Amino acid sequence: MLRKVKFAVSAALALLGLTGLILAQEEDVQAGVAHVLDLNDAVSPASADYIIRGLDRAAEDGAGLVILRMDTPGGLVTSTRDINNAILSSDVPVATFVAPSGARAASAGTFIMYASHLAVMAPGTSVGAATPVSMGGGSLPFGGEDADEDATGNDNGDASDNGDAPEPDRAPAGDPAMNKALNDAIAQIRSLAEVHGRNADWAERAVRDAATLTASAAVEENVADFTARNLTELLDLADGRTVQMDGEEMVLATSDLSIVEIGHDLRTQILSIIANPNIAFLFMIVGFYGIVFELFNPGALVPGTIGGISLILGMFALSVLPFNFAGLALIGLGLALLIAEIFSPSFGILGIGGTIALAAGGVFLFDSDVPGLETSIPMLAAIVVASLAFTLLIGRMALTSHRRGVTTGRSDLLQAEGKVQDWDGTHGHVFVHGERWNARHDGAALEPGARVRIERIDGLTLDVSPAAPRQKQE
Repeated sequence: MLRKVKFAVSAALALLGLTGLILAQEEDVQAGVAHVLDLNDAVSPASADYIIRGLDRAAEDGAGLVILRMDTPGGLVTSTRDINNAILSSDVPVATFVAPSGARAASAGTFIMYASHLAVMAPGTSVGAATPVSMGGGSLPFGGEDADEDATGNDNGDASDNGDAPEPDRAPAGDPAMNKALNDAIAQIRSLAEVHGRNADWAERAVRDAATLTASAAVEENVADFTARNLTELLDLADGRTVQMDGEEMVLATSDLSIVEIGHDLRTQILSIIANPNIAFLFMIVGFYGIVFELFNPGALVPGTIGGISLILGMFALSVLPFNFAGLALIGLGLALLIAEIFSPSFGILGIGGTIALAAGGVFLFDSDVPGLETSIPMLAAIVVASLAFTLLIGRMALTSHRRGVTTGRSDLLQAEGKVQDWDGTHGHVFVHGERWNARHDGAALEPGARVRIERIDGLTLDVSPAAPRQKQE
């Protein structure tokens, strides 16, 4: 018995030792890993969620470095701030890598690059044009394609051609709301530059005047740390460099790190679909029509279920996207006019007006100057065609109903046929359209079951006459 106990204890200790060895090996392997995250589109709530969770995963896995491979035309201020806050508070150093050749870190990408512990660019890439763009509602996005021009309409080119930095207290032209957003963006990017010791004056020009830089010029102007052609070269050149981590210096050891690509999971893919402006617009339209059809046909369930889910998803998408309240009001007016066409047929007037309002709302709902936030013209055209077809259908039904004879009420009873129920002299009762009526006939008495035609209505009494016999069909 004692021998069995000793054997069990020995086996347990050996198992614990083996488990500890495996865990230690796993920690060593994870510490030798560089996680690669990709930002290849506009900065949005979906991309922010993906990057933030990627940084958390890198910290949990004990990765030695996170490489944010970036090619972005810009995006939303709120999402950019979320990404920057996550980078600044990350336990793992983050290297932003503008790649491949031809990529850009425009607008919001410039802010993310300045927030990163290490800024790297591939040859043939660019950075800058970070001027925010005003919208009529929601969060303020950074500019996109047209942000490469300054207030005078001239391309800024390299910072070396821009002259001295403007005075920090110079008041920018424009309305007060735009001035406020511009000054806030300038203060933010200057603070990021100070954290990592980068060129704050050029950063201000990138925001105020939409200045841009090539990869080599960015290194010369202390905007980027160095250039690298690929991830392997980045790890080699980053080895031994000192970065600021929460106010403390940290020496990077990256030469022996293995590269692990972190792709977009199902959550990120679904969020990317929902937060797409075109999908959000469709969700709102489908949700509205689904609920309306359910109200017209109680108990159908399918339209109401689909409509309810779509409407909630559409409202969620609008809650994370910057939208224009005027565009949303136009869409609501257009849908209301289309529904009014059903209840008060105007032979297309209300329907056409609703279609125009719906199309205008779709155009103005999101800012077309911001990359990734424009509404698709083909999609709007499809919605317009569907709305016009709906209006045409309602108008045709109204016209057909207008031409059709009266099928209810007093006019429907005249010349209608009924059947005698009982008769006494000149008075009796007849059945007409399932109803029992008082009837009279001054001629010969009518037999029960005989068919009669209604000639006149006097109050609740019908004047009837014998109906012509029906001809038998051969």
